[in-house]
Amino acid sequence: MWPLTGNKLRVGRIPYANLFPIFYMMEKQGIRSRCDIIEGVPSELNRELREGRIDISPSSSIEHLRHPDRYDIIRNHSISADGPIRSIFLFSRMPLEALDGKTILTSSQSETSAALVKIICRKFYKVSCTFVSSAAPIADALRSYPAYMLIGDDAIGQSGKWPDLHVYDLGSIWKQHTGLPFTYALWIVRKECAAAATEALAAFIADLDMARERSRSRLREIAEAWPLRDMISTDDLIAYWKGISYDLTDEHRKGLALFGQYADELGLLS
Repeated sequence: MWPLTGNKLRVGRIPYANLFPIFYMMEKQGIRSRCDIIEGVPSELNRELREGRIDISPSSSIEHLRHPDRYDIIRNHSISADGPIRSIFLFSRMPLEALDGKTILTSSQSETSAALVKIICRKFYKVSCTFVSSAAPIADALRSYPAYMLIGDDAIGQSGKWPDLHVYDLGSIWKQHTGLPFTYALWIVRKECAAAATEALAAFIADLDMARERSRSRLREIAEAWPLRDMISTDDLIAYWKGISYDLTDEHRKGLALFGQYADELGLLS
């Protein structure tokens, strides 16, 4: 099934602020002339990878945990945070420990974070909840349900708008209870692509390495180019990016392994 068009890699692109620095620099480096870029939210790109319609993508870490036989991880790259992530929140009308027996909505765009909030409830707070995937606006959702987990730009845009709600940063809770960073996404490649397109893949990884390193010193320039910059101040956006790790260290791997263990214990990997 590889490749779809000519000899170009088909690359997934998540259109969230968290990956904007990487793709901004890759596009500066001419990535669109060498790859076909397919945009989608995490849950969509997971499915596209799984079904062979794209070759490589930043993808929910739980997608790799569920199907390790299908993918190779691109070494040293992730979307992680060692504490607050500032774009994945549980908005709740009551304290989290009071949600036992309640129904919580989770963003339909999410897979890793949907699993993480289930782990937080069951493992850390000992509450048993029903979880329902939703694409509803937060104001509509919270009229009928006590809590809603949002991710990405939807969460960034809502985090300061609800002073009467309990707002939980899932990355902070994970760090508090485990002492480890949390890896939300990995760069993964389908194994058949990795075997058939070694030169194209090596060139892509070199571009990815370069984009990550160059972006570190150009965050203000990148922030001024972000298309939704009216949503958050430039300084806050830069602070948000500085709180994200785009590396994949041994500590990240430990956190990922623990997430996989907890997800398996709760039956979330099937």
